[in-house]
Amino acid sequence: MELAQDVGLRVPKTQRIGSIGDLRRWIAQAGFPTVLKADGSSGGLGVRIVHSAEEAASAFQTLQAPPNVLRAAKWTLLDQDARLVWPSLLRRRSAVNAQVFVPGREATSATVCWKGAVLANLHFEVVHRAYPAGPATVLRSIESAEMSSAVARIARRLNLSGMHGFDFVREECTGNAHLIEMNPRATQVGHLTFGPGRDLPAALYAAVSGEDLNVAPKTTENDTIALFPQEWTRDPDSVFLRSAYHDVPWEEPSLVLGCVRKRRRRSARHSPQNLIQTVSPVRLPPA
Repeated sequence: MELAQDVGLRVPKTQRIGSIGDLRRWIAQAGFPTVLKADGSSGGLGVRIVHSAEEAASAFQTLQAPPNVLRAAKWTLLDQDARLVWPSLLRRRSAVNAQVFVPGREATSATVCWKGAVLANLHFEVVHRAYPAGPATVLRSIESAEMSSAVARIARRLNLSGMHGFDFVREECTGNAHLIEMNPRATQVGHLTFGPGRDLPAALYAAVSGEDLNVAPKTTENDTIALFPQEWTRDPDSVFLRSAYHDVPWEEPSLVLGCVRKRRRRSARHSPQNLIQTVSPVRLPPA
């Protein structure tokens, strides 16, 4: 956040919180609501929006606690991600930051860069989330010169290469975009293609291979995207599964069926056949 501010971007005031005393002093200055974030977290699991001193203290203790041993084992064995092993075994506490709450609509940018230059961008406004502060399930494609400029400045300053995600809040009244965090990884919309300058895989492949840029056809003309299986898991009866472009990977039937089978916790009215049918606006024939 300090670096973003140095290059002239709008950012909410952010401060490292090392103790309950630090937290009390932050609250006295910033008030409520306030946002607490644990570094290195994902999927919204390390974010809390708090509205009282008691809620803030409880959230801080939870976010700062060393990773649970069972969670670290699950990440290592099932997700093949070993980054929680040593923090868990050494009982290393997470770094927690407090951030001023900015009222507005959340937005996100998926970006591919090469040696400090932005090759392609996708900007979206968040329509729905799986849970408060969690991953998006429905997004609406937008154009934003301010977000593009912000991403370009950060990419140039850090000499970025590869895929990155940038999260913003756009003020309700002005639409001004405040950068709230960045993540050095591909995000869940990075495979979507919307033409020249908006095809991340093609842009990165051309940069790495030295071959000519070969942009894929547009994924859809619909500017609203319902992510699979996220929105379907959130609400199998969601109107967005029919009104938006439902991003089901039909070309990978084993993946689709795997997602269907994984969703075992469902209401009694959804039989296995109905579960498959709700994935698509077009009803499937009986088996």
